[in-house]
Amino acid sequence: MHLEEDILLQPFTTFHIGGPARFFVRVETTAELLEALAFAKEKNLPLFILGGGSNVLIAEEGFPGLVIKIELRGISFTDRGEKVEAIVAAGEVWDVFVEKVVAEGFFGIENLSGIPGTVGGTPIQNVGAYGAEVGQIIQWVEAVDTKSGELVTLSNGDCHFSYRSSFFKSDEGRRFIITRVCFSLGKKGIPNLSYRDVREFFAAEKNPNPSLTEVRDAILAIRARKFPDLTKVGTAGSFFKNPIVTAEQLEPVLGLFPDLPHTLLPSGEVKIALGGLLDRLGWKGIREGDTGVFPNQELVLVNYGGAKAGDIVGLASRISADVKKKTGITIAPEIIFVGEPH
Repeated sequence: MHLEEDILLQPFTTFHIGGPARFFVRVETTAELLEALAFAKEKNLPLFILGGGSNVLIAEEGFPGLVIKIELRGISFTDRGEKVEAIVAAGEVWDVFVEKVVAEGFFGIENLSGIPGTVGGTPIQNVGAYGAEVGQIIQWVEAVDTKSGELVTLSNGDCHFSYRSSFFKSDEGRRFIITRVCFSLGKKGIPNLSYRDVREFFAAEKNPNPSLTEVRDAILAIRARKFPDLTKVGTAGSFFKNPIVTAEQLEPVLGLFPDLPHTLLPSGEVKIALGGLLDRLGWKGIREGDTGVFPNQELVLVNYGGAKAGDIVGLASRISADVKKKTGITIAPEIIFVGEPH
């Protein structure tokens, strides 16, 4: 284990924002992870687990404890009859894994192409896009229990997947550090064209039965139109969740915006397309200094170069307050906050 001190976290996040970690360590094996946990326990240090840094906003004050950067590697495929089992280490880059799965001809995660971050973060957030979620295909998750120091396996049911959430975001679940994830993939399948943008893409192409590769290429093309280039603009992707409301809560919103896109859920609740709502409220493309709302995707807050965490949080707070005042709807952030922004 190679322990470093006072390491700036900004380069490890896609927002390109963040102060120093008091202690910082990269772990490539479970043994190194356990060693790092023992060090934190001995020194009574708070812990923060960092993967790809694609869903986090870190304050300029940084983190006063130990940041553990998960860099565990390994991908294996096992034939399970009609399915293929993929066991993937938490430090693998998510889209590299997706690209490999598509190249192998396996179905299940092609619609999740282009999402930044690492595999270990996907169960925590129940990462989803374009009509698919990882919770639909995860078999089990292996994790270290920081309380007992044991390596445990949690089934899909144990993970309690829900919209952009899971057991790992609960008070109890936060004590687990994910080391491997097992996905169940199909050898055969029908491309998932349920999401409107994907359906319209292939309708324009006059291609009703696209291949896996064509679906991945389409998703990447759609994302390229909607999301900023991470090499040029800092962002954590969608900053807010799409709000889920009752039919009664939706009614006055539709009174204001009758054409607002929304989806009826099996529960009887309704998911509102927040991007569409923010567009109608005038937030699309707003820029305040070095931060703003990305012109092509209203859910995305961006750092144009010199923004601080407090600038991002301030803009997000004003957006939330405006939505609440004008529609009565409460919106919630999707990202993880570290420290107190100023």
